[in-house]
Amino acid sequence: MASYNEIPVSALARLAGTPDCPVLLDVRIDEDFDDDPRLIPSAVRQPFQDVLDVVSDLGGRPVIVYCQKGLKISQGAAAILRSAGVKAKVLEGGHFAWRDAEYPMVLAEKLPQRDANGRTVWVTRHRRKIDRIACPWLIRRFVDPKAQILFVAASQVMDVANRFNATPFDIEGVYWSHRGETCTFDTMIEEFGIRNEALARLALIVRGADTNRHDLAPEAAGLLAASLGLSRIYRVDLEQLEAGMMLYDAFYRWARDATQEGHDWPASSTKS
Repeated sequence: MASYNEIPVSALARLAGTPDCPVLLDVRIDEDFDDDPRLIPSAVRQPFQDVLDVVSDLGGRPVIVYCQKGLKISQGAAAILRSAGVKAKVLEGGHFAWRDAEYPMVLAEKLPQRDANGRTVWVTRHRRKIDRIACPWLIRRFVDPKAQILFVAASQVMDVANRFNATPFDIEGVYWSHRGETCTFDTMIEEFGIRNEALARLALIVRGADTNRHDLAPEAAGLLAASLGLSRIYRVDLEQLEAGMMLYDAFYRWARDATQEGHDWPASSTKS
């Protein structure tokens, strides 16, 4: 049973991919990381000796620390953070416990190089609709919460990528884009290795809406309608992205927790 300053992997799994997920710090030593170079979704590598370096960037958010087994390294790092006023807990059982529970993990080798501020930087076409909102949502919720997303004219995406060391996505001829009948959202799930049942459901909806194949999922038409509505409400790409984050949060929670729930009127007399 987890102690007062620990969190079990099952509890963290409920928070992963949601706006309520704490900051996750992977403080494994290099040898342990090299043995399994995967990260818990949204986690950032941080040397345990320098754990206080992150305090100024937390903005009061709670932290979960994990090493390989959840013992001395993560316990010590969390205690140091708590001494600096941070609400820090240890992942019970550490990386091994998460791995053994077979929860999704991110392939660290697929992460683009981070900038001087510790962010991955991504660039795509402006006038976003579906894939170019879904992909940033996936990146920020499961890969890099601090990711910087740049929206530019389609003709300038590659030049901006080269000049600003950004990773291009959802344009033709790049790694992070459509493949066959799947869309960029599918590519990111596959390449990062963050498959789970809820993301698979969501991916089908995104693919159906983005490729005009509404037969793939009945919810695809609804996602298209909501996305087009947001594109008319917001003229600024980043403003639409912020609004879209909540839209995809809602679709993800439905895909994870509410697919068996319906609604009718008048309410059935057998319902409480």
